[in-house]
Order: sequence, then C-alpha cells, then structure tokens
Amino acid sequence: MYFADILFLMLLLKYKPKTFRESRYNPQDRKFFLLMALGVTFFNLALAEAARPELLTRTFDREILVKNIGTYHYHLYDAILQTKSSAQRALADGSELSEIENYVRANQKEVNDELYGLAKGKNVILVSLESTQSFVINKTVNGEEITPFLNQFIKESYYFNNFYHQTGQGKTSDSEFIIENSLYPLGRGAVFFTHAQNEYKATPEILTEKGYYTASLHANNKSFWNRDIMYDSLGYQRFYDSDEYKVSEGNSINWGLNDKSFFKQSISHLKRMPEPFYAKFITLTNHFPFTLNEEDRTLEPYRSNSKTLNQYFPTVRYTDEALERFIGDLKRDGLYEDSIIVLYGDHYGISENHNSAMSQFLGKEITPFESIQLQRVPLIIHVPGQKGKTISTVSGQIDVRPTLLHLLGIENDDYIEFGKDLFSEEKLEFTVLRDSSFITKDYLYTMDTCYDKKTGAATAKDSCEKYLEKAKQELDYSDKIIYGDLLRFYEQP
Repeated sequence: MYFADILFLMLLLKYKPKTFRESRYNPQDRKFFLLMALGVTFFNLALAEAARPELLTRTFDREILVKNIGTYHYHLYDAILQTKSSAQRALADGSELSEIENYVRANQKEVNDELYGLAKGKNVILVSLESTQSFVINKTVNGEEITPFLNQFIKESYYFNNFYHQTGQGKTSDSEFIIENSLYPLGRGAVFFTHAQNEYKATPEILTEKGYYTASLHANNKSFWNRDIMYDSLGYQRFYDSDEYKVSEGNSINWGLNDKSFFKQSISHLKRMPEPFYAKFITLTNHFPFTLNEEDRTLEPYRSNSKTLNQYFPTVRYTDEALERFIGDLKRDGLYEDSIIVLYGDHYGISENHNSAMSQFLGKEITPFESIQLQRVPLIIHVPGQKGKTISTVSGQIDVRPTLLHLLGIENDDYIEFGKDLFSEEKLEFTVLRDSSFITKDYLYTMDTCYDKKTGAATAKDSCEKYLEKAKQELDYSDKIIYGDLLRFYEQP
C-alpha cells in the first residue's frame, strides 16, 4: 500500500494525460537532481550505520530500522530481501533434500537407554542467559564468586563445560534458532528476519503435538528480532512480550525490564499455564553495555583498562541472583520437582576488542586458540532426582534439541537435525562454529590453523584435515535448507 500512489499516478498518466503539466529539464539539471538524491540517501545510510553498526546486515528490529533509515528506504530494503528470499525458494526443489536427509541418517547415533525418557511428561523450563560465557563459572573477582548460585546449582545438575555457542550476526535470535531447530544459523544476517516465513519443524511444534503447552517469555518489544512473526513459524502457542509485564523506569535497566522483576512477574504466567508446558525465558540485564544501578550492585566492578569487562561481572552476578530467586519461587510453588530446567548461554558477551583486559583476568595471552575457547558458554540441565555430574564432551547449541527430546522420551529419528544427543555414548566430539572454526576432542581449527588442545600450540594441518570437509558440508547443507525452505518438501515417515 505504501507504493500504491506510484501505481495510481501511472494509471492516471496513461488514461488522463491532460491532468499533468509537462516541465522540461536539461541534462545537467537531471544529473544534478539524481546525484543530490543519491547523496542524501547514502548520507542517511552512513549516519544510520554510525549510530547502529551492522544495522542492515543484522536487522534486529523493524522499528529501529524505520527510525534510522526512514519508512521509504525500509520498504525498499525489505522488498529486496523478500525478492531474494522468494527467488531462492522458487528455484529449490525436493531433490536437494534427499542428499541432506541421507547425510543426517548416516550420522545418527544410538541414544543412551538409561537416560532416554528420564524426564518424560515433565515440564520444560528453558532459560537463555544473555551474554554469559563459561569463563565466569567458579571464578572470583575482588575475592568474591561471580556466580555463587550457578556454582552450587551445577553440583545438582548435568553441567557441560565444553559447550560452545554457534551464533552469527543474529546473536540471541540465532541461539534461539539453533536450540529450537538443531540447524545452523546463516553466515550473514539473521534467520529470524530473512526467513521467518519458512516451514520449520521446531521444538515448540513437536511438543505441541505431544500435548505440551508452549510459550516464550521475554519482556521486550514483540517485534525485536522479528519474534512476533518467527514464533508463529516455530510453533509457539503464546508469546509473553513486554505488553504482558509491568515495565517502569524503576524496574528497568539497560535494554528493559531487569531480570529479577522479569522472573518474579513470570511466575504468575507460569502458574496459569496448563501442564505439561514448555516455557522459554530470555533474560536481559547482562547485555552490553552492562550497566547497572548502584543499589542493584552486589559485586564491585573489575579493575582493568576495559570498562566493558569491568562492568560485565556485576551484571553477571545480578542475573545469577535473579536465577536463585526464580528457582526458589519454583520450589515454593511446587513447580521445581515437576520440571526439567535447562540454562544455556546464548552468545559471547566480551568481544575480541577487550583481549588485553581478558588476558589480565585469565592470566594468559589471548591467542586465536584461546579466543575460540572463550566461545564456550554454560549448559546446565537439571533433572529432578538426578545427581550432579560434569560432562566434558565437546558440544554446541545444535545438540540441545536432540538431547532434550531424548530426555523427554520423544523419538527424533524422523526429524532432520544436525545435533546429537549429548548423553549418547557414541556422540562424536565435534562442534562447528558459524565462522567455520571447529573443535574436536583433541584439536581446534580456526583461521586456517590447526591447534593441539593439550598444548594450545599450532600443529600440522593434517590433524584437522579429515574434519574440514565435514564442517563445510554441515554448514552448506543447513544453508540450503534455510535458503530453499526445503523442509516444506519433507514428509515424515
């Protein structure tokens, strides 16, 4: 409708030409007008990019896009994206899926019979820990534990200490996509924006079919990361966005409602859900630039040359305290013993721009090898009645879905997914990151260099050679599924 006036004017020009008055311009005037128009357009885009880096490549919020580049340019940009996506979808056919399906079937592993169905019929509470990396676990700042609650909760849960995030430019939305679909995100842009209308077979849809009530809870604008559209494609029955919460200046910090208020208000939503339910919570406070009110700070900032890292630890502690209260409320309201609780870090919080400060904190140089190791994020799975155990299997976010489905006693042989059950004794220790780096039990590959994990030193590239093709193949196959919307051709046996 935004461009309807152009169509109207074209029709008017054709059938009522006398309505228009013709004005003639010389070539110089036309050229000047064109250059001025282009100049203003690109100047506007430059200002927008300066204010919001990667604005067009990440496109995390439609409202922010419109505010920065204007309605007209937004619609042009959106039309280009949709045209590109539609063209790739139109050219795809079901034959491409057969090869991918054969690859997935050939790489399936036997599940762990002892743990299969261990949490059958239980509620699922999934918590995305914003910007939380594993290097804060069991570590101290200024003589105090950074995450005292998580350190204790790990002892009562399955803790995966070699678990990596696999996100790209889509950051939190990418982590959601990976966790829900066991597919890789795209190398450029965010799937939540570019392919929200695709056909998926995501966890919420699967669990809905199994009688679960599925909901996502996130006290932010529903259009952020295009969630209001994407969640329909993923099969969520309900999205509790910022309109479902009491958000004020007093209970907000940084990007919105603080985590303590978010969890406290979410309990009432949770208690009204029919059981069993699958509920995903997305935290906010531990988000760059990691600001926190003085009265909310219980851990003093770190002292280094990086303000970002210094402020990071107090906000991590704040989320840790919010989780402690949340778990306490679950116990009080009788939900704790009937629920499997999954906590996972969504993506890195401290970028490579702060390597100098990170080197000071960790007491070692941040080499490319160490940089990849810093992409580890926590994965904690608490199953009622089970003792705690630390598992060092190399793994990634792509493995969460098959692991969760197996614990719930749901066969996943009929689904196309690249992850593996983390409890399987046959699980191959191999994890691919979105930039094509990969990690195995003994080696780490990044920036065209193979590293020995025991020494952290570069070693012969031959040691990583047999995994190079596998890493490329999995990323390529996943991209084909997304770009071609290939799952619309998939028929379950």
